[in-house]
Amino acid sequence: MDLKSYLREKKEMIDGALEEFCPQPEGPAGVLAKAMRYSLFAGGKRLRPILCLAGASTVGDAEAEKAVLPVACAIEMIHTYSLIHDDLPAMDDDDMRRGKPTSHKVFGEAVAILAGDALLTEAFHLMTDEGSTRQLDPALLLRAINLIAASSGHLGMVGGQVVDIESEGKQVDPSLVEFIHTRKTGALIHASVSAGAMLGGGSRDEIKAIHLYGRKVGLAFQVADDILDRKGDSETMGKDAGSDERKGKITYPSVLGLERSEEIKRGLIREAIDALGNFDHRADPLRHIAQYISERNK
Repeated sequence: MDLKSYLREKKEMIDGALEEFCPQPEGPAGVLAKAMRYSLFAGGKRLRPILCLAGASTVGDAEAEKAVLPVACAIEMIHTYSLIHDDLPAMDDDDMRRGKPTSHKVFGEAVAILAGDALLTEAFHLMTDEGSTRQLDPALLLRAINLIAASSGHLGMVGGQVVDIESEGKQVDPSLVEFIHTRKTGALIHASVSAGAMLGGGSRDEIKAIHLYGRKVGLAFQVADDILDRKGDSETMGKDAGSDERKGKITYPSVLGLERSEEIKRGLIREAIDALGNFDHRADPLRHIAQYISERNK
């Protein structure tokens, strides 16, 4: 399959839906919607919502993919909120994101915080909107929302972020690096593809296999990100290269070195692809996305 064409097609599909679902900058609180849209449409890869669509189509069909689109868009809103907050002076204090000034640099810290809050809240509003999700089984939708919430909160992304902050500049065991990465980044990636498979009507065995795939690619994505921070260039990535090392961040290269980190990344990708062994050609997008995660340069 032509992965570039696939990613471009799905990104356009998601962008069109996000344009519809995200509030317009109107009325007295228009600046809030403007800030939400600024970060939401700042040029992201849409990897998480694409994984959600691919999870659904792996076990279902094109109609299943269309049905999960609101949930996929909600996941992107959650991801974007996390980036806005991650960039704040109290967190990573970053000036650039995706080649553009970060939200707090454009709108100020207060509006940036509130834009993140609003995106997170809007995500759950969208997933529980009867009109948007009417094609989905309510019981399956409830399970998917529960998974996404758990992966976003103290058991997942937020919990991982706290441990990441508290570990800066310290000598840690490699197991703590895995703890941080599987939660801070891996949890929402895993939830994205697993929720898609749930809502697409996958069997217990199919969901279990895709669950394993999601865990492996989620961790591989952050290991690849750690490596890129060491080896990539700022212009290509759209953010400052080398920032992890300067801030004393706990990463795979900082604890295990670049060579071992590359080995771990390749092993995770192999395990992710192997998890899809019993699926037919409908799982090809997931297989190719795993390889893309390994080889990406931004």
